[in-house]
Amino acid sequence: MDDRRLLTVEEETTLLPFLLLRVRDKSRNTVKGLLSRRQVLVDGEVVTRFDAPLAPGQRVELLPKDSAGAAELPFPILYEDTGLIAVDKPAGLLSMGNERERRRTAYRAVSDYVKAREPGRRIFIVHRLDRDTSGVLVFAKDEKLKRALQDNWENVVKKRGYLAAVEGTLPQREGMVRSYLHETATHLVYSGPRGRQAKEAVTRYRMVAENRGYTLAAVEIDTGRKNQIRVHMQDLGCPIAGDRQYGAQTDPMGRLALHADVLVLTDPRTRRALTLRAPLPITFRRLFPGAAL
Repeated sequence: MDDRRLLTVEEETTLLPFLLLRVRDKSRNTVKGLLSRRQVLVDGEVVTRFDAPLAPGQRVELLPKDSAGAAELPFPILYEDTGLIAVDKPAGLLSMGNERERRRTAYRAVSDYVKAREPGRRIFIVHRLDRDTSGVLVFAKDEKLKRALQDNWENVVKKRGYLAAVEGTLPQREGMVRSYLHETATHLVYSGPRGRQAKEAVTRYRMVAENRGYTLAAVEIDTGRKNQIRVHMQDLGCPIAGDRQYGAQTDPMGRLALHADVLVLTDPRTRRALTLRAPLPITFRRLFPGAAL
């Protein structure tokens, strides 16, 4: 299969029987291999489930064999279609390059992955996560979609959810922190008085679990300020574990214990809600075994 192959669904069925019927020059195992190697798109979205339902009018696209295994990502893909790709960024990896690091970034890895499958295609940063924060990170595959998201980000995004393992016990089971954030010349952010340079920040939190002097908190941010959650947890007297910069005394995970677990946005192309979730890392589960999320 040297070129892309485009197939149109004519009756209700599921993906594997459809492929076996329409791709007669390939064995069953080869066809199943197309799915496992992420070479099958349904209406532009990568699908790997054998039993994915199909409806009349849908378009199934088979990618060329040279896309299989090319520039595989070292972290999970959470969602992909013709215009967007969302990944589960690990802690310790930059979202994009800076003056000291250009190559080892999520942007570079995703760019290589996409170009290997779609030569000439570029990707665009939509938003960022701090180096030490893991979780949902979204890129656009065309500049128009990137602008549609970025230029209206506060309205497009319906929920930005995080999970944080903090030291101690939160003052309330759920609550809200509102403050004005300032930044020092050394880039340390702190809460201070309202003023021209200050940026209002609002963080909501809810206790999920407690264990051995730590609390697992579900956090939502109404404003996307730099280091907002880290500063506000410190303000509550419960700094994020591993966050020495903002007052933490312990480091049980060997990393900043902050994970972007859910992002809900309105897709500008369809006006429908798109929910992106990144599972809780194993380091969190070890600290909070059996936590119900």
